[in-house]
Amino acid sequence: MKTIHILNGPNLNLLGKRQPEIYGHDTLDSIAATCKALGQELGLDVALFQSNHEGTIVDQIQTARATADGIILNPAAYTHSSVAILDALLAFDGPVIEVHLSNIHKRETFRHHSYVSRRADAVIAGCGAQGYSLALRHMATLLD
Repeated sequence: MKTIHILNGPNLNLLGKRQPEIYGHDTLDSIAATCKALGQELGLDVALFQSNHEGTIVDQIQTARATADGIILNPAAYTHSSVAILDALLAFDGPVIEVHLSNIHKRETFRHHSYVSRRADAVIAGCGAQGYSLALRHMATLLD
């Protein structure tokens, strides 16, 4: 069974409470449950992680080098600022899919640039919580 790490950046622990008009009403726990169930259906072992700390996310990406076949990452605000996360992703050999709940290209100008996209094999934005399911399905295709 292939292992997928789904990593989530800052403030995503507040999903369902923080700006639901932008990020929706789903909680990170409900997204995790959906991803775990879909992962089983697709024959993928799914491990989820969230941190508000950039270095901790870098540590998780480095750990994934030895423990994961693919990474799905919602870097949240670090999308637009973290060269450290990009550098960690560049050292990962498997596929990487970038996910955003909102369409970052319809938002403030500073959100239009993503460091992570430089490494991502696919980017899913603006599909809400369903973006994670789309990413898992695409990841299964990439790993097949």
